[in-house]
Amino acid sequence: MSSLREYLKQRILIERFYNIFGVIFFTLVSLFMTFLIVKFGIIAGILCLIVIIGVPGVLALIAFPKFGIMTLLTGAYLIMFFYRFPINFPLGTLMDGIVLLLLIGFIFSQKSKPDYSVFQSPLSYVIFIWISYNLLEAINPSAASRLSWLYAIRPVALFMVTYFIFTYYINHIKFVRLVIKLWLGLSLFAALFAFKQEYIGFFDYEFATINNPQQISLLFIGGVWRKFSIFSDPVAFSYNMVVSTLLCIGLITGPLKMWKKLLLGGFALMFIWAMLFSGTRGAYVLIPATLILFSILKYNKKVLAGMIVMAIMMVGVIFMPTGNNTLIRFQSAFKPSNDASYNLRKYNQKRIQPFIISHPMGGGLGATEVFGKRFAPNSYLANFPPDSGYIRVAVELGWLGLFIFCCFMFTALKTGIVNYYAIKNPELKSYCLSMVLIVFALNVGNFPQEALVQFPVSIYFYLVLALITITRRLDDKAKVDNEAILTNP
Repeated sequence: MSSLREYLKQRILIERFYNIFGVIFFTLVSLFMTFLIVKFGIIAGILCLIVIIGVPGVLALIAFPKFGIMTLLTGAYLIMFFYRFPINFPLGTLMDGIVLLLLIGFIFSQKSKPDYSVFQSPLSYVIFIWISYNLLEAINPSAASRLSWLYAIRPVALFMVTYFIFTYYINHIKFVRLVIKLWLGLSLFAALFAFKQEYIGFFDYEFATINNPQQISLLFIGGVWRKFSIFSDPVAFSYNMVVSTLLCIGLITGPLKMWKKLLLGGFALMFIWAMLFSGTRGAYVLIPATLILFSILKYNKKVLAGMIVMAIMMVGVIFMPTGNNTLIRFQSAFKPSNDASYNLRKYNQKRIQPFIISHPMGGGLGATEVFGKRFAPNSYLANFPPDSGYIRVAVELGWLGLFIFCCFMFTALKTGIVNYYAIKNPELKSYCLSMVLIVFALNVGNFPQEALVQFPVSIYFYLVLALITITRRLDDKAKVDNEAILTNP
């Protein structure tokens, strides 16, 4: 990639424009843009800005992949925030474009500086299998529409490729730290925005997007608005707060100064508090469930004592009498049999079982909900609400697809746990632990909701998997370097 940067610098900046021709060229361009703005107004000015920023941006994404990765991670976190503004711009296509440009840069890098180890790990193999199976769905004889597959395969295959991009370019512990800091910063912004919604209210442009009967029925529960912060809906918001909380918990186990641990603990409490504003019962059980895994992986007397204290406090909160609507909804998450929506989901899952059993490849990728209603509105699955990531996989990709998907998730967890115990560097160990906790929580959360399909998790999940691989690789490299120093002092 350095050779590509040097080539672009030499051929474009120096040979073409670092001379009198460049001065004349840019003078004429500036005069032409001025004429366009005077003649056609603000629209021409915006188009000129797009050209001025867009062309260098495209080159930067290809030539400076670490900049591209940070751009992608920031965009994935903020895309739904910008979607609520009254602008008509294909932000989803823009995200696809960023991934595609990173992929082009990755291919160039593999040609100039090949590193095939990114393709040679259990996670790499299972990701290849999962992408291949989704591509194979194009010839599913039970699919009601090929267009549904065409639209659904784009984010599935394209976003999964980011695992290899992350694994290749995140090759130094300093860059890992930078990525983690960016993640925490974006999470803090999301939590603070939720506090604004809770205690100040929605902005006018936000309320305009939810002021319709369908949204009101979903978001206005018990006289209280469910908060969604900067995300598409309360479910995406709550799950991201869970993930951010677990990130903080894992990082606290690392070799940090006490003030940093206290700061991370404060962030975790803030994220949990903000999560409660979402009213998403499926998210409430994820942190307690994941802390069980945490206590197993980090088993010692202090952790055990802490878990016992937290369990007592949790039981007290679940059964305490209260008139607070937020707490009432929180308590109902641990009493699912009394919840009408949970019972409806159980009924829908039961009635779809014969279809799943009789269709090994399912009804086709994209057969349910948005794409199903759009391209095959009269099909059996078009109006079926999956309400679960696992059920969606079983319905659209069949029991065979569900088996492959479960193998994928099992491999991710197993690899993460094995790497966690193998890593010696305390800092890298804490990063790996955080990722294992996040993978576990998203797997649990993928049953009551669809945890992996919305921004930013649709991108960040593959970052998590990549960091599981990267932390082990960096630790192994450090061991080899240390051995070399000892051997050749």
